[in-house]
Amino acid sequence: MEGVTRFAAGVALIMLVVACSSGGSARHAPTAPTSSPTTSAMPVVLAEVPPVGAVRMAGNCGTTAIFQGGSLPDWATVNAPKIPYVVATPGSALGYLFNYPLKAGPPGSNKILWYVGIPRDGDPLMAVGHPLGAAIPIASFSSEANSSPGEIFPSGPTAPSPGCWQFTLTWLNGEHHVAVDLLFT
Repeated sequence: MEGVTRFAAGVALIMLVVACSSGGSARHAPTAPTSSPTTSAMPVVLAEVPPVGAVRMAGNCGTTAIFQGGSLPDWATVNAPKIPYVVATPGSALGYLFNYPLKAGPPGSNKILWYVGIPRDGDPLMAVGHPLGAAIPIASFSSEANSSPGEIFPSGPTAPSPGCWQFTLTWLNGEHHVAVDLLFT
């Protein structure tokens, strides 16, 4: 029994040393674990907010800012357009805004190209939103995982009325989700 206690104490001491030594001065990009058992065990590099070197644009709402330029993770730059974008929370997804502000009402004129840092594994992107601070009305959109290159989802999000709308985007059969606030006029 004494050997088990010493072993447990030794493991606890090693864990404490490792935890304390990881707080050094080296800077690392934020990461998140992958969510799917079929994806790589490598952590995903999250997009930082604000991205280093990015210019903050006007027209944001809620907690989501609009950026132009800056340094983004490799997964967010594969054949990416050079247009304003939003970074979701957490930063494992971002959306390139082909028109902004987005238009409320009938679908057709809005376009956002979503890049995700966690592989899609063939699953669609599902989004459900509501006005910021309210539970209804509800708006939703989805996009199949059939676009390339990279892990991208083209979408044409709509909202029934103008205002700041908060969307939850999910993929990997709902195992991974992010939030983003979008302004509709």
